Order: sequence, then structure tokens, then C-alpha cells
Amino acid sequence: MQQLRNNPTIRELIEKMEAMPKPPTEESILFRTLVQIMVIVGIIATDVAAQSLYPMSIWAIPLSIVGAIVSWRRRKKKNIALKIALAMGMIITLMIFLGNLVQSLNDTRLVLAEFLVQLQVLHSFDLPRRKDLGYSMIIGLILIGVSATLSQTLAFAPWLLALLLLGIPTLVLDYRSRMGLNVWEENFRQLKQEKNLFRQKQLWQSSPLSPKKILSLSLIILSLGLFIFAIMPRYPSYQIQSFPVSAPEGFENRDFQGGDRSIVNPGYNPDGTLRGDIMGDGQGGTGVDDGGYYGFNTTINQNTNNLITERKILFRIRSQAPGFWRVLSFDRYTGQGWEISREDQTIDVKRNFWNYQFNISLPAITAETKKIIQTYTVVRDLPNIIPALSYPQYLYFPSAVIALDTEGSMRSPAGLIEGLTYTVISRVPYRSQTDLQLAGDNYPDTIAKYYLDIPPSAKENLREKAEELMVKAGRELPSNYDKALYLAQALKQNYQVKTDNPLLEEGEDIITAFLANGGGFPDQFATVYTMMLRALDIPARFTVGFASGQFNPFTGYYIVHNTDAHALTEVYFPSYGWFYFDPLPGHEIIPPSFQDDNPFGVLGIFWKWIAGWLPPPITAFITALFSTITDSILNIFRGGWLGKLWQFLTGSFLGILVGVLGLIIVVFFGWLGFLAVRKFLYRNYLSRLNPTEKLYREMLDLLKEKGYPKLPSQTPKEYCESLRDFLILEQWEIVFLISNNYVQWRYGDITPNMDYLTSQYQLLKKSFAQLSLLK
Repeated sequence: MQQLRNNPTIRELIEKMEAMPKPPTEESILFRTLVQIMVIVGIIATDVAAQSLYPMSIWAIPLSIVGAIVSWRRRKKKNIALKIALAMGMIITLMIFLGNLVQSLNDTRLVLAEFLVQLQVLHSFDLPRRKDLGYSMIIGLILIGVSATLSQTLAFAPWLLALLLLGIPTLVLDYRSRMGLNVWEENFRQLKQEKNLFRQKQLWQSSPLSPKKILSLSLIILSLGLFIFAIMPRYPSYQIQSFPVSAPEGFENRDFQGGDRSIVNPGYNPDGTLRGDIMGDGQGGTGVDDGGYYGFNTTINQNTNNLITERKILFRIRSQAPGFWRVLSFDRYTGQGWEISREDQTIDVKRNFWNYQFNISLPAITAETKKIIQTYTVVRDLPNIIPALSYPQYLYFPSAVIALDTEGSMRSPAGLIEGLTYTVISRVPYRSQTDLQLAGDNYPDTIAKYYLDIPPSAKENLREKAEELMVKAGRELPSNYDKALYLAQALKQNYQVKTDNPLLEEGEDIITAFLANGGGFPDQFATVYTMMLRALDIPARFTVGFASGQFNPFTGYYIVHNTDAHALTEVYFPSYGWFYFDPLPGHEIIPPSFQDDNPFGVLGIFWKWIAGWLPPPITAFITALFSTITDSILNIFRGGWLGKLWQFLTGSFLGILVGVLGLIIVVFFGWLGFLAVRKFLYRNYLSRLNPTEKLYREMLDLLKEKGYPKLPSQTPKEYCESLRDFLILEQWEIVFLISNNYVQWRYGDITPNMDYLTSQYQLLKKSFAQLSLLK
């Protein structure tokens, strides 16, 4: 170290630093302690949200505490050697950060958070000034913000509340330090020495740091925040082209082994039977319920009563819109289940070598589409099939290759393991009833060959049964779309879910048994519906996946459970592609999609909770009124020039910048307008007062403007006495004169000489103006 100090350049630098004046130090231990706790809360919240195996808290919190102690003890010293060491440490930290950044370009949030924590630990060793503590406060706030973006649950919420409770007294102490007021601990220490319990209690209750005031202010802020959160509309949040992708160690760059691209479902054999089934005859059986879904397989056997009974979370999905998270489709009916007939035609798709993006070819359809971005985080281990909304265009996935089957389903080289995160960009078609009704029946050969396939012996019987159901419509169903829609509704109304039906023998047909028994297991509804459509010469296929799940408005994630897995039917319309229909009782015929997305959905959730406590007539009236208002607002934004302006402001980075600038201008002029209106109203209020009171209030306004405000608790006489040491004698005498005449008028009913008082008030104004010029 001595050799380093003897270096001419280093010595000159040290001499310059030693010649610099000592910075004013922050002496409040309470302020320092609260800032340190804020940083600790931010670090813990980031660890909780990231669910890291190696939490930063283990090393960052002890080191930051040691740094805070060192900075307190050495706050009045120049710390030249310490500053140089910290600068070197920051350079090393920057190099580590850049290395980690290159490896995590698809999701840099956690890497940036780690870099910020490392800088804060170094920064904590040198905190002499209030400004330095202010930087640490900002770091704590940033870390909480990062944890909010990382968290997929409400686990970070308690830490957010803790930061709110800490932030209020910290800001109070920061304000006192900015204003140059005495350190709060010294005032408290002096108060304790007085031994006046009544005064101690009175001053403590009036202090901005009293627990009662902090708690009250926190509740107000929390209530206001929840109200704003509830009424704030939700719009598509992805405006960047770098999407979250991550995987546990060992998953990245996986490839298919030996050309095997089959589906691996831990609970079921490739032929669709339950794995470990002692019967071994393909007839299903009860087996053991492991929470898996039988439909995620190349071949599925529906002659089974293995219903999922234990509810478990599988995914957390952040999506611009709800939808059916499609997994697999099947084209060939086997009599007791389904299979993918062209399994041998599965192809490989390799990702770009410079990022995790897979480009997937879209079918040629004329329907207008909307880009929907979804990010999936796997919570439990799953088969190697990749769920996504229909028509995925880009997949951001950490393996080297994926497989794409003939039904448009995506497969991974390995099972989706816990902790895996991937992103999908889908081009979901708009569902226009008018267009689909006019689609016609000119089907391509590839569609007709595979999706109109039905055993000849069953076709006529199914066609008669379908037509019998459609006759109940009481009107002609001219289009295939109308037939598909009504037939799904008819199945819901005429057949029931029955989970106690006996299993079939080998060779028996599920559809025949379903129609004879008046219903069957849940997924058998989609089977019967699909085959009825084929009997009517409408192409259809059996599809499995997940319902939207439970939306958490506080995290913005859809929580998908294993019980959300079910089957429905995809129906093909020429030039427009495949569209979902769900014939299962208790489900909507048309699954939710982006067209059903409501920007004010969170407010709707709160309203449903409140509506449960109100009488039905009141609920119906408020619901109708609210629907009318929201529909009117949305219609305004959707149509005309206002809709185009809104699309520009929210559809690009330039539009956002223009919108923010416009908002600042509007707020500024709105603030000026508010001040003008308030001034006008105040003048109007003064004009209606008695001349004596009006003059007295004008004098108080003048003194307040000059920096001498009157406290509400002060009497006019006490206020005059408080000004004696601040005003020159002539000014004080005029203030006393006007105040005394005001008191005599108000309490003694004595009318003063207003001409004289007005002339004295004008002299007071001139006196202040002359003093301002002299300064």
C-alpha cells in the first residue's frame, strides 16, 4: 500500500482528495438504520420473488450491515484508501455483471438485480452524507420493483407492505435532514431529560413519527393504491422483443436421442394405458391417481375412469389475453380413444444459433389475426409437450431443437421440468361469426382425408342422431358454423356427465355406449361431438389442453391446475382455419379468447365480491349501469380518429413517448388552470366578507407569502407577538393595528375606521416591496 501511495500519479490524486473539504455528514442513527432496513427488505423481496437456490440475502445482508457500521464510524474521515478499494471492487463487479449478462440475454431482470445488490453492498461502506443514503433508498425501491416483476405469486406482498411502513418515517427524516432541522434523536433525548410526562406524551403524539400517524397514513396510501389498481385498465404489456426464457441446469441445448420424438407421459404407457396397470389389456382401470392427465399421449384410451382428484398447480402463465392453452390434437378415432395417425411424419425445428427463438411456419389462412404473447413457468414436472395458444409463430425455448407434429403440436426433447420458463408468440385468428357462416364447405384434400374419417358403419347412425338433435332448434341451420354451434349446445342439454358408468369390454364402442347411457365421462363429450360433426361432413378433430385457469389480478398471472386439463373439439372452416367448440356441460361453448378480454377485468372481480353482499335488484341495476358506461367508453376508443390516436399512443415506443409528453403538458396546464380557478374562488369568497375581516385575511395572506404563516392554534395576539423579532418596528405596528381592530370588531362589535386601516395596509405592502428591492 505504501508503494502505491508513493506513486506520483496516485500521490497527486490523494493530495487533491485530501485538499477537498469534508462533506457534511448525516448524524441521524435512526435515519441510517431505517435506510439500511429498507435495503434489506428489498434484497429479501428479490430473493423471495426469484426463488433462487442460492439467495443473495445470505451474503448481501451481513456485508451491507457491516458496511453500514463502518460508514457510521468513519463518516467524518476522508477514507481515501477505502474509496479506492471500493472503486476497484465496482470495476470487478461490472466485469462479472457483463459476463452474466451475456449468458442471460433473454431475461436480464435477475442479473440486473444481482448487480444492483452488489453495488449497494460496496456503496454501504461509504455513506457519510444524506445524499448517499438517498441513493440507498432508491436502490431499495428499485429492488422491490424488480421483485414485483419477477414474482408469480403474492409472496412479495408482505415485503411491499413492510417497505411502505418503513418508507414513511424514512422520508420524514430525509425531509428533516434536507431542511437542516435538528436530528430527531437529539430532540427526543432533550424531551426525555425534561421528565415532563404530559409534555412528552403530547409531543410524541404530535410527532410525524408517531406509530398512530404512520399507520394511518399507510392505510390511506394502501387504500388509494388498491382503488387505483382496481380501476386501472389492463392493456397488452409486452412492448419488447426479448422474452423470458430460462431452465434448470442440464436442460439447455437438449436434443432428441436416437431419433425418438414420441411423447413421454410419466403416468401412462405409449398405448394410452395407465403405467403400472396390472391388467395390461388396454382396458384402463382405476389404477393410482398421480394427478396426471391421460390425454397427453400419442394414443389415448378413453375407456378409463382415472379422473384427477388431487388439485395441483402446473403452470403460471403471463399472457396478453386468456385462452385455451392447447397441447395436442388427434385425428383418428379408435373406438375407445384417439391416436395421431401420422406420428411418423413429425419434423424437427431447430432454433436460431444466436438466440432461443424457433420460427414456426403458419398455415395459409385469410382470417385476421392478433399477436398474443404468453410466458409459461412450469411449477411441476410435465410430459414433453409444449402448451401454447393456437397458431404459434415464434417459440422461445432453451433446447437446441423441438419437434412439430402434423397437428401443429410442439414437443420438447425432455419433459418440462419444474422451474422451466418459455415464451410463445401466437397469431390467434379473430372469431368472426359472419365470416365463418360464409366459409362454405370447399375443403382441401388433406383436410377431408384425415378429419372427415369415420367408420362407415357408424356414420349413418351418428348423422341421424345429430340431425335429430338439430331439429329441436325449430329453424333451419344454413351454415356449418350454425350446425356446430347448435349441436354443441344440444349435447350439453341432452346428455349428462356420468362418472359411475361401467368400463367397456374389448371391442365395444365408446360413442355407442355414451348415446345409450345418456352421457359419460367428461372427455367423451368431445369425442361424440367430433364424430357427429364428421358424420355431417364437417371436418373436426379431438384436442386436449388446459382451460385459462384462475387469473390473479395482483400478480397478472393465470394459475393453471391439473384439474384444468380437459378435451374439446376443433372445427375447420375453409380459408379461416381451426376454431374451438366445447360441448362439455358447465363450460362455455366458445372458450375465452382475446376478444373477450376486458381492460377493466380487475374492477369486475372486486365488483363480483361486493355484489355477493347486495340484494339482487340493486346488483342488476348497478351491473346494467356499469356495463352501459364501460361499453360507451370502449366504443369511443375503438372507433374513429380517437381510436386510431389511442392505438398510436399505446402501440409503439414513439407513441408512448408522445403520450407521456402530451400527458405532462396536459397536467401542467391543468395545474395552472386549477390554480387560476382556486384563486378566483378565493377572491370571490373574500369579496363576500365584512371589510374588516377581508382586510385581516389579506394581511395574513401577504405575511404568509413573505414566509410568516399563522398557525391555526395561534390567536391574533399570539401571532403578533411571534412576529416581533422578524419584522421591523413600522411593519409590526401596522400588523398589530389591523389585528387589534379585527379582534375589537369580531368580539366587541366595534366598527373600525376602514379608510385609515386600508391606507396602513398599503404602507405595509410598500414596505415589504422596498425591502425586497434592497435585497
